[in-house]
Amino acid sequence: MNIWWIVALAITVVLVCILRFRLHAFVTLLLAGLLVASLTDSESLRQHAEQEVAAERFTAKEAESFSHSSSVKRLSTEFGNTVGRIGILIALASVIGGLLSESGAANTIVQRILAVTGPKRAPEALALSSFVIGIPVFFDTVFYLMVPLARSMRKAVGKNYVLFILAILAGGSIAHSLIPPTPGPLQVAEILHIDVGVVLIAGLSIGFLSSTLSLASARVINHFVDVPLRTDATDFEGQSAPDDQADAGADDADFDSAATANRRVGPGLIAALLPIMVPVVLITAGSVIRYLLDAGKLETGGITDALLFIGDKNIAIAIGLAMAFHLVRFVAPERRQSLVSRSLASAGNIILITAAGGAFGKMLYFAGIATAVSDLVDTNAGLVLLPVAFLVTTAIRTLQGSATVAMITAAGVLQGFATSENLPFHPVYLAMAIGAGSKPVSWMTDSAFWVITRMSGMTESEGLKVISPMSTAMGLSALLVTVLAAWLVPAV
Repeated sequence: MNIWWIVALAITVVLVCILRFRLHAFVTLLLAGLLVASLTDSESLRQHAEQEVAAERFTAKEAESFSHSSSVKRLSTEFGNTVGRIGILIALASVIGGLLSESGAANTIVQRILAVTGPKRAPEALALSSFVIGIPVFFDTVFYLMVPLARSMRKAVGKNYVLFILAILAGGSIAHSLIPPTPGPLQVAEILHIDVGVVLIAGLSIGFLSSTLSLASARVINHFVDVPLRTDATDFEGQSAPDDQADAGADDADFDSAATANRRVGPGLIAALLPIMVPVVLITAGSVIRYLLDAGKLETGGITDALLFIGDKNIAIAIGLAMAFHLVRFVAPERRQSLVSRSLASAGNIILITAAGGAFGKMLYFAGIATAVSDLVDTNAGLVLLPVAFLVTTAIRTLQGSATVAMITAAGVLQGFATSENLPFHPVYLAMAIGAGSKPVSWMTDSAFWVITRMSGMTESEGLKVISPMSTAMGLSALLVTVLAAWLVPAV
């Protein structure tokens, strides 16, 4: 079967299963992956095996075994490979997020930034706080933590409620799509074979600039749309959120813990920041050292090996978790014992979805999608490749709702570009364009749309006037910064 028919059928399966039958994204992505694997012909498998042998990643015996492997075996093998690459990282990051949330550490970061910026710069403070907290914490939890502050500011100021809500999106939502260890950018880095540290550095830089531009867009939207502060935001007009299909980072109890954190004295600023900043610094240092080793400017041994060890993404996050555990004394006694298990339960959902998405992307790769897309779009097209990646991701995101599923699917389709010798810029910019494309368009198919409207007290109509334009502005801002960066600094 023609590769484009396979892709069309697979994406149709994803959309129909999620939108029509409301299947969980884990089941949906596995079904799509099995479909692609079953429709892949032996010639495509043989060509892939030959490429792996030429690259010395397969022996002749392994190539022969792969060429005759069953569709189920290929799917399960790649599922396991993906879990091995990202499972530990997501699980540890989830526990860090739970500790930051329930200890009041996240609230400490917000309040200290607000103290520096003052009430006149409250939107900037909310955006910066959300951006910092959003690095290890899933966006749902970030919003649960921040929305009580937005409501309090609206009561104090008497206006700009939309601006305060959108400031949270400008920081936390951008971080969710551009900065590891959140699942989307983490899995895109794995699919495109880009060092996680490089993606982290690019995500922090491009994400910060994108958040700044997005905040300007939030001010424009706030000028034209006003949302009143309603008494009971969580139950306004009986509105309820649908089951989260992919980006579930927290349950409803997180909102209660966030409110508790706002009332309770939490840890100091340094203690609150260490679990976030130490892993970021270690992973970044590890990436720099690997770059210097590859360039022949450093030699292995001694301190270099030690820094490489602690700069490994899993070790760095584990060190961050060790630093976060001292926060447990600030957690409510009745919730301490179950905190880790609750965090891991949330992480398990994300790991399964991400691994299924990774396996789906690999099945597309084995079917020959990389070659097909490369033939369709000339890699010599230059910076035009970035808007193409943006549009592919945006189309998938808008139709099925999940930013994570959109990023994983698009990365699977576009992965051939990342390894092309003709790519005129570092492949990390391709990852950033995919992350930018996962922002538009947030509407009824997006679980975050319902979380935001439900917790802020917006009606569905108000959400479409506020959240949908903001998600588009965030995506375009991130794409603009990515294109400019790729033009000015093509070799990272």
